[in-house]
Amino acid sequence: MKTAIIIQGPTAAGKTAIAIALAERLQTAVVSADSRQCYLGMDIGTAKPTRAELNRVPHYFIDEYPVTTLLTAADYEAIALQYLENIFTENDYAVVCGGTGLYIKALCEGMDAMPPVTPAIDQEITAQYNLLGIDWLREQVQQQDPTFYATGETDNPARMLRALVFIRSTKESITTYRTGIKKERGFRILKIGIELPREVLYARINARVDTMMLQGLEAEARRLCEYRHLKNLQT
Repeated sequence: MKTAIIIQGPTAAGKTAIAIALAERLQTAVVSADSRQCYLGMDIGTAKPTRAELNRVPHYFIDEYPVTTLLTAADYEAIALQYLENIFTENDYAVVCGGTGLYIKALCEGMDAMPPVTPAIDQEITAQYNLLGIDWLREQVQQQDPTFYATGETDNPARMLRALVFIRSTKESITTYRTGIKKERGFRILKIGIELPREVLYARINARVDTMMLQGLEAEARRLCEYRHLKNLQT
């Protein structure tokens, strides 16, 4: 049976190396499930695979879009399913690698269909959040969408922003469209989670940041600074 092997785990846990080694062994390709590595010019800060790593096995969803293109988890669901379909025409296995949990959930379970939000409202609320902070955002969500607020997702700014933009755009709570129904996939899904002791993981993260600075992270940030108002840079 066709099988998607998903390698997931925290930053600096070693997902990329494991995914590439596995794809080499299975003679297949890697589909990224990272919401930022798909963008051109966001290389160092996203810990994108190196050119040498990309050359070892075929990769999908890496360096495919300009930073100004906004993609949603629903977009990723459709894109990644097409990638897998392409891979499965020649191979029984595909490797999926990434740390964006919502993207992995979208691929495995599907996203609920929702009406579009108003871009102007999205921009306005994002600007206010950047100026006023998370306490302001929690207060607005509590006042305007108490049903969402009751779900307890008040430590996740991205989810709260989405909920607030949604209710101001549609006059409905985003929870109304959450069906909880998982979509059936025509392939088997095998998830592998990578865990490391906390002290080891933190040491790896610290070392990675030092390496990023040596590689030119400051210069990359300066190049991207003009786009800092975009959601793709709110990371």
